[in-house]
Amino acid sequence: MVWLALLASPDRSSVGSNQDILRRADQARGNLEGITWNVTFTQEGGKGNDPMKFGVKARGFDILAENMDPPKYRGNKILMVNGNMWFHRPDISKPVPISQRQKLSGNAAYGDIASTNYANDYEATLLGEERIDGESCYVFDLLAKDKRATYDRIKYRISKQREVGVKAEYFTVSGKIFKSAAMRYDNNAKIGGTTRPFISKILIYDELMSSDITVLNFKNTGFQRLPDYIFNLNMLRK
Repeated sequence: MVWLALLASPDRSSVGSNQDILRRADQARGNLEGITWNVTFTQEGGKGNDPMKFGVKARGFDILAENMDPPKYRGNKILMVNGNMWFHRPDISKPVPISQRQKLSGNAAYGDIASTNYANDYEATLLGEERIDGESCYVFDLLAKDKRATYDRIKYRISKQREVGVKAEYFTVSGKIFKSAAMRYDNNAKIGGTTRPFISKILIYDELMSSDITVLNFKNTGFQRLPDYIFNLNMLRK
Protein backbone atom coordinates (compact mmCIF):
# COMPACT_ATOMS: atom_id res chain seq x y z
CA MET A 1 0.00 0.00 0.00
CA VAL A 2 1.32 3.43 -0.91
CA TRP A 3 0.58 6.28 1.49
CA LEU A 4 0.83 9.93 0.54
CA ALA A 5 3.90 11.77 1.79
CA LEU A 6 3.49 12.75 5.44
CA LEU A 7 5.05 15.49 7.48
CA ALA A 8 6.96 14.84 10.67
CA SER A 9 5.02 13.27 13.53
CA PRO A 10 3.49 15.93 15.77
CA ASP A 11 4.04 16.66 19.43
CA ARG A 12 0.65 15.77 20.96
CA SER A 13 1.54 16.06 24.63
CA SER A 14 -1.17 18.68 25.14
CA VAL A 15 -4.00 16.96 23.24
CA GLY A 16 -3.99 13.44 24.66
CA SER A 17 -3.86 9.96 23.16
CA ASN A 18 -4.90 8.80 19.71
CA GLN A 19 -8.21 7.63 21.17
CA ASP A 20 -8.77 11.03 22.82
CA ILE A 21 -8.38 12.76 19.44
CA LEU A 22 -10.74 10.27 17.77
CA ARG A 23 -13.27 10.66 20.56
CA ARG A 24 -13.43 14.43 20.12
CA ALA A 25 -13.80 13.97 16.35
CA ASP A 26 -16.61 11.46 16.99
CA GLN A 27 -18.49 14.12 18.94
CA ALA A 28 -18.88 16.15 15.72
CA ARG A 29 -20.42 13.12 13.98
CA GLY A 30 -23.25 12.41 16.43
CA ASN A 31 -21.62 11.06 19.59
CA LEU A 32 -23.94 13.02 21.87
CA GLU A 33 -26.69 12.27 24.38
CA GLY A 34 -29.97 13.02 22.66
CA ILE A 35 -29.81 14.41 19.14
CA THR A 36 -32.10 14.39 16.10
CA TRP A 37 -31.46 15.27 12.47
CA ASN A 38 -32.67 14.68 8.93
CA VAL A 39 -30.27 13.19 6.42
CA THR A 40 -30.88 13.17 2.66
CA PHE A 41 -28.98 10.90 0.26
CA THR A 42 -28.56 12.15 -3.32
CA GLN A 43 -26.46 10.90 -6.23
CA GLU A 44 -24.25 12.96 -8.54
CA GLY A 45 -23.06 11.44 -11.83
CA GLY A 46 -24.35 8.32 -13.53
CA LYS A 47 -28.05 7.48 -13.63
CA GLY A 48 -28.61 8.24 -9.98
CA ASN A 49 -31.57 7.27 -7.80
CA ASP A 50 -34.46 9.11 -6.21
CA PRO A 51 -33.28 11.15 -3.21
CA MET A 52 -33.66 9.16 0.02
CA LYS A 53 -34.48 10.96 3.26
CA PHE A 54 -34.33 9.70 6.84
CA GLY A 55 -35.34 11.17 10.16
CA VAL A 56 -32.70 10.10 12.69
CA LYS A 57 -32.75 9.98 16.48
CA ALA A 58 -29.46 9.20 18.21
CA ARG A 59 -28.32 8.78 21.78
CA GLY A 60 -24.69 7.99 22.26
CA PHE A 61 -24.03 5.42 19.52
CA ASP A 62 -27.56 4.02 19.36
CA ILE A 63 -29.74 5.27 16.50
CA LEU A 64 -33.25 4.95 15.13
CA ALA A 65 -33.67 6.06 11.51
CA GLU A 66 -37.05 6.18 9.78
CA ASN A 67 -37.34 6.50 6.01
CA MET A 68 -39.36 9.57 5.00
CA ASP A 69 -38.81 9.61 1.21
CA PRO A 70 -39.25 8.34 -1.46
CA PRO A 71 -42.87 7.29 -0.76
CA LYS A 72 -42.28 3.63 -1.67
CA TYR A 73 -39.84 3.30 1.25
CA ARG A 74 -41.75 5.46 3.73
CA GLY A 75 -42.06 3.84 7.15
CA ASN A 76 -38.99 1.61 6.77
CA LYS A 77 -36.84 1.76 9.90
CA ILE A 78 -33.23 1.07 10.88
CA LEU A 79 -32.25 0.49 14.50
CA MET A 80 -28.72 0.19 15.86
CA VAL A 81 -28.10 -0.70 19.52
CA ASN A 82 -24.70 -1.64 20.97
CA GLY A 83 -23.25 -1.99 17.48
CA ASN A 84 -25.95 -4.41 16.28
CA MET A 85 -28.28 -3.26 13.49
CA TRP A 86 -31.77 -4.27 12.34
CA PHE A 87 -34.06 -3.32 9.45
CA HIS A 88 -37.86 -3.28 9.58
CA ARG A 89 -40.57 -2.32 7.09
CA PRO A 90 -44.34 -2.24 7.61
CA ASP A 91 -45.07 -5.40 5.59
CA ILE A 92 -42.79 -7.81 7.50
CA SER A 93 -43.58 -9.43 10.83
CA LYS A 94 -40.33 -8.81 12.67
CA PRO A 95 -37.06 -6.88 12.29
CA VAL A 96 -34.28 -8.43 10.22
CA PRO A 97 -30.64 -8.30 11.40
CA ILE A 98 -28.42 -6.45 8.91
CA SER A 99 -24.76 -5.49 8.69
CA GLN A 100 -23.51 -1.91 8.92
CA ARG A 101 -21.50 -2.78 5.79
CA GLN A 102 -24.51 -3.47 3.56
CA LYS A 103 -25.17 -0.98 0.78
CA LEU A 104 -27.89 1.56 1.57
CA SER A 105 -27.85 4.08 -1.28
CA GLY A 106 -25.23 4.75 -3.95
CA ASN A 107 -21.79 4.58 -2.32
CA ALA A 108 -23.22 4.80 1.20
CA ALA A 109 -23.49 1.85 3.60
CA TYR A 110 -26.06 1.46 6.35
CA GLY A 111 -23.36 2.32 8.88
CA ASP A 112 -22.85 5.75 7.28
CA ILE A 113 -26.21 6.90 8.60
CA ALA A 114 -25.13 6.26 12.21
CA SER A 115 -22.95 8.16 14.64
CA THR A 116 -19.28 7.30 14.34
CA ASN A 117 -17.62 5.45 17.20
CA TYR A 118 -14.13 5.29 15.76
CA ALA A 119 -12.52 5.74 19.19
CA ASN A 120 -13.94 2.39 20.34
CA ASP A 121 -14.42 0.49 17.07
CA TYR A 122 -10.88 0.91 15.71
CA GLU A 123 -7.26 0.56 16.74
CA ALA A 124 -5.58 3.83 15.79
CA THR A 125 -2.00 4.39 14.65
CA LEU A 126 -0.79 7.93 14.08
CA LEU A 127 1.02 8.13 10.72
CA GLY A 128 1.95 11.81 10.91
CA GLU A 129 0.45 15.02 9.61
CA GLU A 130 -0.87 16.25 6.28
CA ARG A 131 -2.31 19.51 4.98
CA ILE A 132 -5.86 19.26 3.58
CA ASP A 133 -7.10 22.43 1.86
CA GLY A 134 -4.50 24.41 3.76
CA GLU A 135 -5.46 22.92 7.13
CA SER A 136 -3.02 20.93 9.24
CA CYS A 137 -4.42 17.48 10.03
CA TYR A 138 -3.45 14.39 11.98
CA VAL A 139 -3.41 11.29 9.77
CA PHE A 140 -4.51 8.02 11.38
CA ASP A 141 -4.51 4.44 10.18
CA LEU A 142 -7.60 2.80 11.71
CA LEU A 143 -8.03 -0.98 11.90
CA ALA A 144 -11.43 -2.41 12.86
CA LYS A 145 -11.50 -4.38 16.10
CA ASP A 146 -14.31 -6.67 14.84
CA LYS A 147 -16.51 -7.30 11.81
CA ARG A 148 -19.41 -5.24 13.15
CA ALA A 149 -17.56 -2.03 12.24
CA THR A 150 -18.67 -0.46 8.95
CA TYR A 151 -15.18 -0.62 7.39
CA ASP A 152 -12.15 -2.89 7.83
CA ARG A 153 -9.58 -0.15 7.52
CA ILE A 154 -9.69 3.65 7.24
CA LYS A 155 -7.09 6.29 6.58
CA TYR A 156 -8.56 9.22 8.47
CA ARG A 157 -7.55 12.87 8.60
CA ILE A 158 -8.58 14.97 11.60
CA SER A 159 -8.21 18.75 11.68
CA LYS A 160 -5.81 19.74 14.47
CA GLN A 161 -7.54 23.06 15.05
CA ARG A 162 -11.22 22.10 14.71
CA GLU A 163 -10.88 18.50 15.97
CA VAL A 164 -13.17 17.09 13.27
CA GLY A 165 -12.61 14.41 10.63
CA VAL A 166 -12.23 16.06 7.22
CA LYS A 167 -11.22 13.24 4.86
CA ALA A 168 -11.26 9.45 4.82
CA GLU A 169 -10.19 6.62 2.55
CA TYR A 170 -11.71 3.17 3.00
CA PHE A 171 -9.77 -0.05 2.32
CA THR A 172 -10.48 -3.73 1.91
CA VAL A 173 -8.70 -6.28 4.09
CA SER A 174 -6.20 -6.77 1.24
CA GLY A 175 -5.35 -3.06 1.31
CA LYS A 176 -7.23 -1.89 -1.79
CA ILE A 177 -8.98 1.47 -1.60
CA PHE A 178 -12.60 1.23 -2.76
CA LYS A 179 -14.09 4.58 -1.76
CA SER A 180 -13.24 7.87 -0.10
CA ALA A 181 -15.11 10.68 1.62
CA ALA A 182 -14.89 14.38 2.43
CA MET A 183 -16.77 15.89 5.39
CA ARG A 184 -18.10 19.39 6.03
CA TYR A 185 -19.20 20.96 9.31
CA ASP A 186 -21.49 23.94 8.74
CA ASN A 187 -23.78 22.97 11.64
CA ASN A 188 -22.98 23.72 15.29
CA ALA A 189 -23.48 21.82 18.53
CA LYS A 190 -22.85 22.66 22.19
CA ILE A 191 -20.52 19.99 23.57
CA GLY A 192 -19.35 20.23 27.17
CA GLY A 193 -20.50 23.83 27.34
CA THR A 194 -18.54 24.78 24.21
CA THR A 195 -20.02 25.43 20.77
CA ARG A 196 -18.27 23.27 18.20
CA PRO A 197 -18.68 22.42 14.50
CA PHE A 198 -21.10 19.58 13.77
CA ILE A 199 -21.45 17.45 10.64
CA SER A 200 -23.47 19.00 7.78
CA LYS A 201 -22.39 17.09 4.65
CA ILE A 202 -20.50 13.95 3.61
CA LEU A 203 -19.46 13.35 0.00
CA ILE A 204 -18.64 9.70 -0.73
CA TYR A 205 -16.63 8.91 -3.88
CA ASP A 206 -16.43 5.58 -5.71
CA GLU A 207 -12.74 4.79 -6.25
CA LEU A 208 -13.23 1.60 -8.29
CA MET A 209 -16.18 1.48 -10.67
CA SER A 210 -17.42 4.97 -11.53
CA SER A 211 -17.23 8.71 -10.98
CA ASP A 212 -20.50 8.69 -9.00
CA ILE A 213 -20.67 10.76 -5.82
CA THR A 214 -23.13 10.06 -3.01
CA VAL A 215 -23.97 13.17 -1.00
CA LEU A 216 -25.34 13.02 2.54
CA ASN A 217 -26.83 16.31 3.75
CA PHE A 218 -27.54 16.66 7.49
CA LYS A 219 -30.16 19.26 8.39
CA ASN A 220 -32.58 20.30 11.15
CA THR A 221 -30.22 19.22 13.91
CA GLY A 222 -31.87 19.37 17.33
CA PHE A 223 -30.88 18.41 20.86
CA GLN A 224 -33.26 16.79 23.33
CA ARG A 225 -33.50 14.00 25.87
CA LEU A 226 -34.53 10.74 24.20
CA PRO A 227 -36.32 8.02 26.22
CA ASP A 228 -35.15 4.41 26.36
CA TYR A 229 -38.13 2.99 24.46
CA ILE A 230 -36.99 4.67 21.22
CA PHE A 231 -34.04 2.27 21.09
CA ASN A 232 -35.98 -0.85 22.15
CA LEU A 233 -36.00 -3.54 19.44
CA ASN A 234 -39.44 -4.75 20.60
CA MET A 235 -40.86 -1.31 19.80
CA LEU A 236 -39.49 -1.17 16.26
CA ARG A 237 -42.79 -2.39 14.76
CA LYS A 238 -44.80 0.40 16.44
